[in-house]
Amino acid sequence: MILDDPELSGVSAVLFDEFHERSLEGDLGLALALDVQSAFRGDLRIMPMSATIDTKTISSFLGDCPVIKSSGRSFPVQTEYLGRRPSETIERSMASAIQKALHEEQGSILAFLPGQSEIKRTASLLQDKLPANCLLAPLYGSMDGKTQDIAIKPVQDGLRKIVLATSIAQTSLTIEGVRVVIDSGLARVPKYEPQTGLTRLETVRVSQASANQRRGRAGRTQPGVCYRMWDEMQTSALPANEAPGILEADLSSLALDLASWGTLDPAQLSFLDMPPPGAWAEALSLLRSLHALDNTGRLTQSGKRLSRLPLPPRLAHMIIKGSQYDAGTTAVRLAALLADPGLGGKDPDLRLRLKVFQADTSKRSKDSASMAQAWLKLTGGKPSPSNPEDIGWLLALAYPERIAQARGRLGQFRLANGRGAELPDEYPLAREPFLVVADIQGRAANGRIRLCAPIERQHIEAHFSNDIVDEDEIQIVKDGTVKARRVRRYKRLELESEQISKPNQLAVENALITELSRQGAARLPWTGKQLRLRARASYLIANGHKNIPDLSDKTLTATLPDWLGPYIAGCTALSAIDSHKLDKALSALLTYEMNALLDRLAPSHF
Repeated sequence: MILDDPELSGVSAVLFDEFHERSLEGDLGLALALDVQSAFRGDLRIMPMSATIDTKTISSFLGDCPVIKSSGRSFPVQTEYLGRRPSETIERSMASAIQKALHEEQGSILAFLPGQSEIKRTASLLQDKLPANCLLAPLYGSMDGKTQDIAIKPVQDGLRKIVLATSIAQTSLTIEGVRVVIDSGLARVPKYEPQTGLTRLETVRVSQASANQRRGRAGRTQPGVCYRMWDEMQTSALPANEAPGILEADLSSLALDLASWGTLDPAQLSFLDMPPPGAWAEALSLLRSLHALDNTGRLTQSGKRLSRLPLPPRLAHMIIKGSQYDAGTTAVRLAALLADPGLGGKDPDLRLRLKVFQADTSKRSKDSASMAQAWLKLTGGKPSPSNPEDIGWLLALAYPERIAQARGRLGQFRLANGRGAELPDEYPLAREPFLVVADIQGRAANGRIRLCAPIERQHIEAHFSNDIVDEDEIQIVKDGTVKARRVRRYKRLELESEQISKPNQLAVENALITELSRQGAARLPWTGKQLRLRARASYLIANGHKNIPDLSDKTLTATLPDWLGPYIAGCTALSAIDSHKLDKALSALLTYEMNALLDRLAPSHF
C-alpha cells in the first residue's frame, strides 16, 4: 500500500501489532511510515504495539513519543521449573512433562516445541500412553487449515486437548480451553548466510519476551500453570528479545522495496537496526545479477516487474523469465512449492513434488494453485502445459549459484558457489551429472541436499552463457616445465577440459611468475656479480640511503610481476629464465645516477 501510495490517502493511523517480534516487514513498514510522516503527512499517527515491547527504546527512537499502557484482562499463572537432563532428547523430556501435567492439573495443554520433526516424535512417544479422554493435536505452519482447526477449536465437554505447537501458537493464534503451558524454551528460526546465499533453520533458545508470551497463553481465560523445561536461574541468561529479522534475513526483498522507494541507502531512512553491510552488499549483488538494478543502482524495467510480484526476487525472476520461454505455468507452480515447503510431500525430487501437488485436491493445494495462477496473471504470461523437464533450468534461474555438478563418489556434488553437497545414494537423482539445489541442510562444507531437480548441461549453456568462460589452466610440474589444459567453466564448476600443446602465452607467463612467487626470488639463477650488486644496494639502504631500490629477496619476491614480468616474454619453462634475462631486469631497476652512487659509495672493489 505504502509503495503504491506514498501519501497513504485516506489513512489516519498505522498500527504495528506484535512489534516485539521485529520482523523484517515490520521494521521496513515503520521506516517507510516515518518517512511519509516527515515528508508528506505530519498528521499521520504511528503506533507500535506489543505486550512485551521495549517501551523505553521504541519511545526514544520515535522522538520520545508518549507511551500508552493497558493492563487488559489476564489471570494469574503459576510458573514451575522442571529442568532438563542434557543427555535426554527434547521429545522424551516433553513427553514426561506432559504426563506430569496430565496427572497434576486440569484443562487442556499447550506444549511448545521448536519444530515439526520434534512435534511428530513427541506425538509418537505419547500415542499409546494417553488417557481415553485426551485428544492429541499437532500444530505447525505447513499444516492445512482443516487440520489446524482441530488444534485451535474448543473440545467437547469431558475431553482434554494436548496441542503440540511451534512458535505459531505464541502470538498468532488463540487456542481455546488452554490452562497449562509447557515450554521447551526452544524455537527454530531462519538464519541467512550471505556467503552462500542460503537460509538455514537453526534451533535457538527463546528470548525472555517470547518465554513470557508463551507463559501468558495459560492465563487467557482462567488461572493457569506454566511448566518451563529449564532451571529458574537460566531465565536471566536468556536474551531479552528476539534478534531483529533485519540482522538475520535475506535482504534482497528489502533492497528491492527500497529501490522502488527511490533509494539504495538504508541510512536515508529510520531503521531501528541498520542492515549488516555484508548481507546488504550481497542483496544488491543479487539484484544486479537478476537485472533488477542498473550500474547506477536504479531500478530497471525488469526490477519494476519483479517488485510487482508478492514473492522473493529470485522466485519472481524465475516466473518472469519462465513466462518469456512459454513455461510460465510450470514456473508459478514451482514457485508455489518453494514458497510453501509442506506442499507436494517430502521427496527431494522437485519433479515428484510437482506431480503430487498437481494431483492434490485438498483446500490447501487448491488455494496455492489459485495463488500461482494469480502470479502468472500479474506477469502477463499465458497459461501453458506444465512440463517437468523445465523444472531444472527454471530453478536455476532463481538459484544460479546452486547449480551442482557430480564430483566422483555417488551422491557427492559441488555447487557453483564452491560449497559441497551430498544426496543419499538411495535417491535416483544421486546419479545425475548436474542438479540444481533449492534447499540444503547443515553448515558444514558438505551439506545434505533436501530439495533439488536435475538440469541438462545444454540448458546451463543456453541460459547462463554470459557466465561461462573458456580459459587455459597452466600447471608447473616438478622439472619446471609447463602442462596446460583448456577448461570451460561455469563459476566454480568445470564443464569440460582438454590437454593443449600451445596454451595462451600470457597465461603461461603468469603461471611462471606465480610459481616463482611461491618459491621466492632466491630460487632464480643469480650470478655472483648480480648477487654482489644486490648486496651493495642493500648495504647502502641499511646505512640510510633511500634513493636506491631495495633488491632484497623479500622485496624482489613481492614485486616479481613488476620487475621480471616484462623480461620473460616467450618463456615456457622456469629453466628459460636465465642470468641474461635477470641482467636486463636488474639494469632496468637501476638508473645511471643510481649506478654512479653505488660505484662512489659502495664500489665493487678497491
